[in-house]
Amino acid sequence: MSEPRLRRIVVGDDPDPWRAAGFTVEPDGTTALGEVTVELVGRSDGTRIRSWAFADLDADALEGGTLDGLPTTTTTEPAATPGRHPNGVVDIDHMVVLSPDGDRTVAAFEAAGFRARRTRDTDTYGAPMRQTFFRSGATILELIAPIDPMGDGPSGFFGLAHTVADLDAVAALLGPALGSPKDAVQPGRRIATLRHKDVGMSVATAFMTPEPDR
Repeated sequence: MSEPRLRRIVVGDDPDPWRAAGFTVEPDGTTALGEVTVELVGRSDGTRIRSWAFADLDADALEGGTLDGLPTTTTTEPAATPGRHPNGVVDIDHMVVLSPDGDRTVAAFEAAGFRARRTRDTDTYGAPMRQTFFRSGATILELIAPIDPMGDGPSGFFGLAHTVADLDAVAALLGPALGSPKDAVQPGRRIATLRHKDVGMSVATAFMTPEPDR
């Protein structure tokens, strides 16, 4: 059986802020980022990433419609047709999830059909943390957790990092709404963080150069 493939992300934002960040949003409130459809449903029921949907995910691993606390559904919808965006987004490079208990969340993901590809301990962002990486179609799922468990609360969605054709062109398009490009953790790549609140978005967002072999 194939590993689960990310097909849809539901976000509690209105379309206009995403358009301001250079995304093409269709009249129905969706934007196609590589093979993933992002559905912008407005803020009436909350903000940020609200849920996600996968093809080929083992639904028996879900508890109360969640995957370790993350609202999750299964779907048979096909991969999206990539959109054309003024900011040059090609696809979602990775999606970040936070957990207070990494071992628990890894076990939940593996029960649903994912396979942990790599684990990395780091203090690059301050407190020591453990990053575990899964592949879901073209998108990497990055799980961030403390090295030692810190409670039994649910996992939560954090943000998205997008691959763009030309990071310098994004910087020129977005001006002060984009932080300065810098070297990414991944060798040979650069990254810049969107000041997402400045454009009215609620989702933490970054843009990255393509992998060197692309």
